[in-house]
Amino acid sequence: MPHCVIEHSANLDSHDVVQKVFAAAVKSELFAADGSDIKVRALSYQHYLTGNSQADFIHVTMRILSGRSPAQKVHLSQTVVDSLSGLLMAEMSISVEVVDIERESYCKIIG
Repeated sequence: MPHCVIEHSANLDSHDVVQKVFAAAVKSELFAADGSDIKVRALSYQHYLTGNSQADFIHVTMRILSGRSPAQKVHLSQTVVDSLSGLLMAEMSISVEVVDIERESYCKIIG
C-alpha cells in the first residue's frame, strides 16, 4: 500500500514519471501483483533551487507500512531509481527515499 509522492521540476512530463514509478513499485514485488494497492501522485515545481542553480530534478518519497527489511527498502528505492534513469538529462538529479508509516497509527477509510 505504498503512497508514492513524486516532486519534480515543472518541465518534466508528470504522466511519464508517474507511470515509471508505478511500474517500478509493481516490479519490486513488495506490493499487490496487480498494483491495486499502489498510490502514485506528482507535484511539479515551477520555482525551486537545486544548489546555486535551477537544475531539473525528480525526488520520490515512498511511504510504506512498517515491517519491511532494510534490504527490501534498498531494493525498492533502487528499482525506482533504475526505472527513472531513462529520463535522466544533463545536470539533473533523481533521488528516492523510503519512509515507514507506523502500522499502529495508520488509519484509512474507503467509501
